[in-house]
Amino acid sequence: MIRKPKLVTTVAAAALLTLSACTNDGDDTAAAEATTSVSSSAVESTTTATSSAAAEHSEADVMFAQMMMPHHQQAIEMSDIILAKDGIPADVTALAEEIKNAQGPEIQQLTEWLDQWGEPTEPQGSTGGHNMAEMDGMLSDDELQQLSDAEGTDAARLFLEQMIAHHEGAITMAEDEVENGSFQPAVDLAQTIIDTQQQEIDTMRDLLNSL
Repeated sequence: MIRKPKLVTTVAAAALLTLSACTNDGDDTAAAEATTSVSSSAVESTTTATSSAAAEHSEADVMFAQMMMPHHQQAIEMSDIILAKDGIPADVTALAEEIKNAQGPEIQQLTEWLDQWGEPTEPQGSTGGHNMAEMDGMLSDDELQQLSDAEGTDAARLFLEQMIAHHEGAITMAEDEVENGSFQPAVDLAQTIIDTQQQEIDTMRDLLNSL
């Protein structure tokens, strides 16, 4: 008779422990489910933000990227022409290297944005160089040939004159993007182009005066 209360107490204690364990397991499961839910929400939120960022661009942004790419490519071509020549002043070759180093990565960035937006790298309806020669500052095939044929100081002077006009055209396009663009990173790049190329124009004018 004395052992019965002890047995009841033991059974009750075991039941309480089991109940407590079940309760803790429930808490852990609920916590795990909550964590999974939060993680999933974070991924969905990031994906939505990325998609929204890609969608928040305008026709002006697309045109800026499509037109600035070949403009930059020609500046690099001009720089390569002058860098391949002998007898070019060191300050001029240094500037040509500077232009290549700045505009190469910008072309890559513009390409990535167009891909992100699902847009072609050339304007609709353009074929090859069609309409590209009409952009401000773009050199004709004849003008590029003149640069290729020039030598020494004459080549350096022609390069500087042509690149000044080329930069002025790029600045005009960049100013249009700053005014009308919607995709903030593209607007920021346009402002960088304006600031950088205006500084280079000032440098080139000084170099012309020293030749």
